[in-house]
Parts: sequence; C-alpha cells; structure tokens
Amino acid sequence: MGIALSIVSGLLIMLSLLPFIQNQHWFFRVPEFIKLQLLALQVLVFTFSFFFVQSFPLLWWFQATQAVLIVYHVYILMRYTKFWKTTKPGRRGEVSEKIKIISCNVYQFNKSHHRFITLIQEEQPDIFITMESNGDWEKAMRVLEKDYPHCEKITLENTYGMHFYTKLKVVRIKTHYFVADDIPSIEAELETQKGHRFLFFGVHPPPPSPTEEANSKERDGDLLSVAKRVKNTSMPVVVTGDFNNVAWAKASILFKKTSELIDARIGRGILSTFHAKYWFFRVPLDLLFHSPSIFIDKLFTYPSVGSDHFPIGCTFHINTQSQEQESEVKELEGEEVEEVNELIEEGKEEVSDNRNETVES
Repeated sequence: MGIALSIVSGLLIMLSLLPFIQNQHWFFRVPEFIKLQLLALQVLVFTFSFFFVQSFPLLWWFQATQAVLIVYHVYILMRYTKFWKTTKPGRRGEVSEKIKIISCNVYQFNKSHHRFITLIQEEQPDIFITMESNGDWEKAMRVLEKDYPHCEKITLENTYGMHFYTKLKVVRIKTHYFVADDIPSIEAELETQKGHRFLFFGVHPPPPSPTEEANSKERDGDLLSVAKRVKNTSMPVVVTGDFNNVAWAKASILFKKTSELIDARIGRGILSTFHAKYWFFRVPLDLLFHSPSIFIDKLFTYPSVGSDHFPIGCTFHINTQSQEQESEVKELEGEEVEEVNELIEEGKEEVSDNRNETVES
C-alpha cells in the first residue's frame, strides 16, 4: 500500500507542478485547468497516507510536498469563493439601469436548439452571445430576432462560429480576427436607454488539448490582443465568452493585467461551466472580466441546455463616477510587457492543422 500511495502522490505532485513550466504545449497547460480536482484528491491521499507512514517512511517526503501544494492550491482558489471579500459599489454619480448578459457555448452538434431558445425567451437578457453556433443554430435562433433586432452573425462550421444579439442601441459593431481568419472576436459599442455607453467583447479562442490545438499559442495571442485593445478605450468594458482557460492560469493573469480589468468571479464562486455532463471534471472555462466602473450585481450559471457548457449569466450596472474597485486592478510589470507582445506574435504565426478539416460529430 505504501508503494501505491507513493505513486499516486507522485502523480498528483507532478500534475500540480507542471503548470509552473511555462511551455505552451497542452501537456503543461491542461493540468492548470483541474486545480480544484487536484486539491480534492491531494487532501484525500494526504489524509489516507498518514495511516501508512510508519511502515513506509518514504511517504513522509511525499506528505511534506503534498502539504505545501495543498496550502498553495487553497491560497489560489480561496479568492474564487464567497469567503473572499468583494467590493461593494458606491453610489456617487448617475447609476445606469441593470443590464443582463447571457453567454453560452451551445456546442455546434447540440440539436436541442429549443432548450437554449426557451432560456432566452424566459430570461429576456439585454445581450446574449453564442459560441460554436453554425448555420443550423443561426436558422434556429431567427425566431428571437423580433425581440433582438441588432445582431452580428459569424456563421462557421469549424466550431468557432459566434452570434451576438442585443436589445440595446448599437453605436458600432465589429468582428476581429486577431490571430487567425477563422477565429472571430466580436466588439460592440452599446448604449442603454439612459444613455450609458459601454464596450462589449465576446471571445472564443481555441484550447490547448490532445484533441484540438497542440499548444496554447493561438489562445494566448488572441486573448492578449483583446486585452491590449480594451486597455486603449476609456469606456466601461465587459469581456466574456468561452476563454478556454481558467482565471488562475498565467495567460489569464496576463490578460487581466494587460486589460486592467477585474475578474468577476472573485468573491462570487468558482462557477464551473464545463463539462456539463461530468461533474467531477468541471472547470470554469467561461469567464467574465469588467472595468472598475462596472459593478456586478449577480454572476451565475444556468441549467444545462444540452451543450457540454452551462450558460453563464450576469447582471450589472455602470457607475462611471465610482472608483472603489480600482484597488483590484493590477498592471503589467517590467518584462511582462515584452512577454505579452511576444505571445501575441507567436499566436499570429501559429498555423493550425486541426481546423483545416471539417469537424465531424
């Protein structure tokens, strides 16, 4: 038993340490997705191993390392729980009406279109955006256009289609292709009925995984390109979508620092959105970041609509006079600026072999 526990402990330690190696291959990046699962398994193995350390002293070395990593994981994940203090909005200046967003990776091969359409009809968000929406999804969602007269449709069959709908006034809207001509991001300048303007960004970069992209170069380059563009605007900003990344990963931290936005999950819960069918493997891939003048009232997930992702919902209001959240904004330091620029260039230079073929169910 001591040998078996040593092997399991060694594997958990290796998976915990791999993300510290800043290699963009999926082998090093995927383990950072499962930090919550690693913590649960480490606590279980750490506790069970105490019954065998006397008969197998080598376990003490594994126990000491596990203890350090458990503390580290708790430290990282604690800020994504409701125990972490969140900033309450001030009431200086004029406050906008509440705005509701729904974001969902609908899964291109999900034929239960009616489930998502029913969700939109019941919730009546001001904005909703879909990822992996192809021609079939576009046709199915036409029934919603009477309520959502403003839209941007990027219909693709490569699992990177994107559709944006809103009831709000559209000042301008643009589709970007930052790192590849088949990976869109949507930028929309919107105006509420009270005249509050803000910038909305919808993103869906490709993930590093054994079945998709071999590395995270396109993902990191795409997200950091969005971050640099966001930083250059003076308007309130919301960025949401399927990031194919977790908020505590190095690339997400660089995104946060580059854009100078706030992670909406801090103090509100981990809110895992993928995989909808396998509870133990769930991770928070659908993220939301916002500027200090935007205050999140609620952030939550909806029940399954047949996709492998749960839809994520958010209500917020704008108060451009309030600066109480600025302490949460972190800026790039020293060599990080050069690192961001290098990651963007690497993303643009990367050529995907995976998306050259039509994805089949």
